[in-house]
Amino acid sequence: MKLNSLLEHLEYEVRQGSDSIEVTELIHDSRKVTPGSVFVCISGAVSDGHAYVEEVAAKGAKAVIVERPTDAPEGVTVIHVDDTRYALALMSAAYFGYPARKLKVIGITGTKGKTTTTYMVKSILEGAGYKVGLIGTIEAIIGDTSIPANNTTPESYTIHQYFAQMVEEGCDCVVMEVSSQGLMLHRTAGIQFEIGIFTNLGEDHIGPNEHKDFEDYKRCKGILFTQCRLGIANVDDKWYKDVFQNATCRVETFGFSSEADLRATRVQHIARPGYLGVAYHVTGLMDFDVEIDIPGNFSVYNSLTAIAVCRHFGVPVEKIQAALKQAKVKGRVEMVKVSDEFAMLIDYAHNAMSLESLLETLRDYNPGRIVTIFGCGGNRSKTRRYEMGEVSGRLSDFTIITSDNPRFEEPQEIINDIITGIQKTDGKYIDICDRKEAIRYAIAHGQAGDIIVLAGKGHETYQEIKGVKYDMDDRVLIKEVLEELHVR
Repeated sequence: MKLNSLLEHLEYEVRQGSDSIEVTELIHDSRKVTPGSVFVCISGAVSDGHAYVEEVAAKGAKAVIVERPTDAPEGVTVIHVDDTRYALALMSAAYFGYPARKLKVIGITGTKGKTTTTYMVKSILEGAGYKVGLIGTIEAIIGDTSIPANNTTPESYTIHQYFAQMVEEGCDCVVMEVSSQGLMLHRTAGIQFEIGIFTNLGEDHIGPNEHKDFEDYKRCKGILFTQCRLGIANVDDKWYKDVFQNATCRVETFGFSSEADLRATRVQHIARPGYLGVAYHVTGLMDFDVEIDIPGNFSVYNSLTAIAVCRHFGVPVEKIQAALKQAKVKGRVEMVKVSDEFAMLIDYAHNAMSLESLLETLRDYNPGRIVTIFGCGGNRSKTRRYEMGEVSGRLSDFTIITSDNPRFEEPQEIINDIITGIQKTDGKYIDICDRKEAIRYAIAHGQAGDIIVLAGKGHETYQEIKGVKYDMDDRVLIKEVLEELHVR
């Protein structure tokens, strides 16, 4: 392919060589450079691609894409652009033959609810006969293939590679999580979304390696709504108008508010021994009843979002109802049957905000007790440990502090930090470092009406200790404990 065909939608300057040369591959990882390829110099958090120009030239790269003055050996074409990440996005689309144009792309952004909503949308659309790809925090799903995720929103090259594979598999739609980081780093630049969704906004992802402040976080979320034909927004969120202030799309809303185009009314929290769910009535743009086997008002919001999307695909009401009843997401308020007397669930809640939201939701079900099992990751903020300890101490009746991913820290030292937080409250607690033993204690001491929350790991199936990831899945640990306790 001609280099200038990859650059056709970019403004650029030829600093050395020619833009009409033939190139074989588009590469952004210097370790993967092959003879005849074009290498895009990305400035990352860990390394800077500009530092590898000599190396990739020695490997046979015919061209490099740079965003600042860079010396390159004679015979290597140098193309200067304003932003190499933006260039990579548009070049990737061209390299794979613009696969996004052959798909209806649905993008979901927000602090919470992205993952669950993507699976709900996928479930409903598939129930109506669509073939749907998915890209998100847990995995990418292409046909029958599941690819574990490293980032909520992958690098732009990977996104278009997935899109191309989805087209080959016969997909007609893709639903994807769009993180603020992904928007900020131009990973979705150039994609025309059919529908963009805003779930909510909370003060998260603020820090030196993410967003400099909350205003930047809001601004990045809003980028999605300059790239879609239709924006669907949670009108109840206090930052909704800020996020949409520069939107160029048509807008519809959902929520509990009377102002919402699609509204939830008559919400009922359903609790039976070993079961938690929610039911409500949809009104406004549609009119029908819904029941979901996932508890809480956030489940109402997530399912309303999915309904708002699927309305535009002409999905019959009965198919929406059936799909939502079956919708399950690994590690997101995932109910696990352990007893006829009490309920247990696994959730990814791994910061104070998400844990607080979950525990407050479960209080609405009037449990006998809330028993929370959690730990915190090593080599991460100590503040998170104090805050999570304080939240659990305040909102749980009993907390079992255990190990999560200790990484290069001693597990007990992390636990001690959590205890510092919990001791600011009157909450009762015990610390059991071994996660399986912590689960055993909770189940063995479970009481009628309890809700046991196993938080922090969610969909993860490993424990990271001193640079090594060991197999560890909360579901497997629960199963082993039940077998050893002779619980059937």
